Amino acid sequence: MNRRDLLIGGAALAGAALSAAAVAGEHAHHQHGASNALAAALADCIQKGQVCQSHCLDLLADGEKSMAACAKSVNQMLTLCSALQQLANQQSQHTAKLAGLALKACRECEEECKKHADKHEACKACGESCKACATECEKVAA
Repeated sequence: MNRRDLLIGGAALAGAALSAAAVAGEHAHHQHGASNALAAALADCIQKGQVCQSHCLDLLADGEKSMAACAKSVNQMLTLCSALQQLANQQSQHTAKLAGLALKACRECEEECKKHADKHEACKACGESCKACATECEKVAA
């Protein structure tokens, strides 16, 4: 075997190894699809929850006391979902247990937001996002 054949053969082996590594990497990513769906639902829920919370606080400042329960539920949901988002992104072993609590908080927030959904777009969007997030939490909850 001459030097040229050796280089070509080595390049072919390196290419095969890289292809195998790429396939293995893709396979590993497919295993974490549920965590990715949960993380995406959490991110949406947190973003819409922050808008809802700000809206509730503005209305409370204007004296609309009927928003107090909504503000409280969205605050609790944001606290739990923010922590869960960090765990889900890390693929933590604690994700499933916290998902159970976040699921309850999302459902409570959704129920409070429903009470104001016809008047306040922020509450409607938050409630819908909480519903979707609860669905994803349920899939991974312990």
